[in-house]
Amino acid sequence: MTGHPRAVDVLVIGGGQAGLAAGYYLRRAKADFVILDAQERPGGAWRHAWPSLRLFSPAQYSSLPGRMMPAPPGGGYPSAEDTVAYLTDYEQRYDLPVIRPVTVRAVRRGGDRLLVDTGAGTWRARVVISATGTWWRPYVPYYPGIRGFRGEQLHTVDYRGPEPFRGRRVVIVGGANSGAQILAEVSTVADTTWVTQRPPRLLPDELDGRALFALATRRAEGGAGIGDLGDIVVVPPVREARDRGVLKAEPMFSRITAEGVAWPDGTSLACDAIIWCTGFRPALGHLAPLRLRGPDGRIPVEGTRAIGEPRLHLLGYGDWTGPASATLIGAGRTARETVAEIMRSGPA
Repeated sequence: MTGHPRAVDVLVIGGGQAGLAAGYYLRRAKADFVILDAQERPGGAWRHAWPSLRLFSPAQYSSLPGRMMPAPPGGGYPSAEDTVAYLTDYEQRYDLPVIRPVTVRAVRRGGDRLLVDTGAGTWRARVVISATGTWWRPYVPYYPGIRGFRGEQLHTVDYRGPEPFRGRRVVIVGGANSGAQILAEVSTVADTTWVTQRPPRLLPDELDGRALFALATRRAEGGAGIGDLGDIVVVPPVREARDRGVLKAEPMFSRITAEGVAWPDGTSLACDAIIWCTGFRPALGHLAPLRLRGPDGRIPVEGTRAIGEPRLHLLGYGDWTGPASATLIGAGRTARETVAEIMRSGPA
């Protein structure tokens, strides 16, 4: 695409679960829209997750609007592969106008429109929905000595399975779901040590993503949240690891040595690898020209609409952009409300 910018009423950046949910409602509203996705194939971040990753809910509670996710063969919770297949089918079923691979470099103001600069030219849009998620900005906290460690360091995004760690000494950092799931399987082949900022708390066995969504909604409405019950969903591999007695966490170390990690009391532990399951930050670099970020790195929003730029909506980045909006089921509800607001303002 060269020459003059191409015009569209609504432009969605990101073709993962949040972008597809927005596309579903934009299609229903007969909007003039396009979805730009940097990936070469459908599936969003799920295409890059480790193979054994499992959702926290049965398929019927892990679905986007309009199309139920099929139950995986043999039952149980869907895998990352199942989710990729579902998102691929979803995109095709609703004939969503996804253009890929297109990398969005910047969103900037251009008079009465927002200009979206990409590797394939510029678009003009009345409204932009940013749905780029967080997977592309893994977060690793700084600790003294981190650059001098002689072993291997990797983040959740780099993890592909336990086999490379067979027979090794591995420290796994992070007390949320990814840390617990990765610990569960690495501990079957390696000598593992789990390190967390605070003692990890497992949810009651009967609670899964269905309850998490309800709790996230209650928290957004000023009620109790998921933190009141626990942090980790006891999916089957985590339950098995608990039964083996490996879900025992050490307090957070204070520094990293060439050979391992060390605590304030002088205790140290030698290890061959550190796996950082320490979360992500919103992938918002393309919005930098708009100068909207607050001191906490987030863009202040009212609902999903950026307060400093009402032509911009942020979808699917976490509870700050809608209750449970970073989940499959939560993305749908937030997308519905966002598209309804956009269509009420009407194409100019």
